[in-house]
Amino acid sequence: MARGPKKHLKRLNAPKKWMLDKLSGKFAPRPSAGPHKLRESMPMIVVIRNKLKYSLTYSETKKVTMSRAIKVDGKVRTDMCFPIGFQDVVTIDKTGEFFRMLFDVKGRFLIHRIKKEEAAYKLCGVKSLSTAAKGIPVLVTHDGRTIRYPDPNIKVHDTIKLNIESGKIVDHIKFEPGNVAYITGGQNCGRIGIITHKEKHPGSFDIVHVKDSVGHSFATRLSNVFPVGKGKQAWISLPRGKGVRLSIAEERDRKLAAKAKEM
Repeated sequence: MARGPKKHLKRLNAPKKWMLDKLSGKFAPRPSAGPHKLRESMPMIVVIRNKLKYSLTYSETKKVTMSRAIKVDGKVRTDMCFPIGFQDVVTIDKTGEFFRMLFDVKGRFLIHRIKKEEAAYKLCGVKSLSTAAKGIPVLVTHDGRTIRYPDPNIKVHDTIKLNIESGKIVDHIKFEPGNVAYITGGQNCGRIGIITHKEKHPGSFDIVHVKDSVGHSFATRLSNVFPVGKGKQAWISLPRGKGVRLSIAEERDRKLAAKAKEM
């Protein structure tokens, strides 16, 4: 019988998209309760130690975080296990580096390096709209923010552009055909393409059809689609490959061509 919150995470049960090895211990760092779900985020220690290689051990990582060197979305975070999820901006002032958490085309977490200008904002998916006390309209985003008095044109599944410093909505992207979208879940996680059309299935999951930049079409659930730009122009810098997933044969040919070029 459960007696309170779980505090441990076995290494084999950790999300595969963290890309942790199996043999460096029995346990993995468990993300703290925070703005993202456990399996939709990565703890800060994995980002600093395993991905960016700014530390080698647990104790070194603790010294880095407790020196108040790491900011997530403009706020200093000293909790090593603070969950960092999709679209979160990680700032390291001492090195002048800025990163945005994205997915690669295989659905794994990707720490994408960005410029200072781009680190001033983030995109947030709109999860729900409701009315709070005294009839105040509020909007809830995918990273747990509650924003009062949003633009009445913003609907659920749209994306807002949020100024990190002020916490205010700067602009928004409608969920509609013709806009570029990032896939954040399912078998197509990490792919980027243009929304072509949406199928409604009452009593089941609505399906969205997406076409990437090389003409490959695929379909996914509505909840997995995250608009990131108006038309074909994305509002964030995209990772290498622009979200185009290659087939196994295409990947092989690319590797052989690169090897031939080196020889």
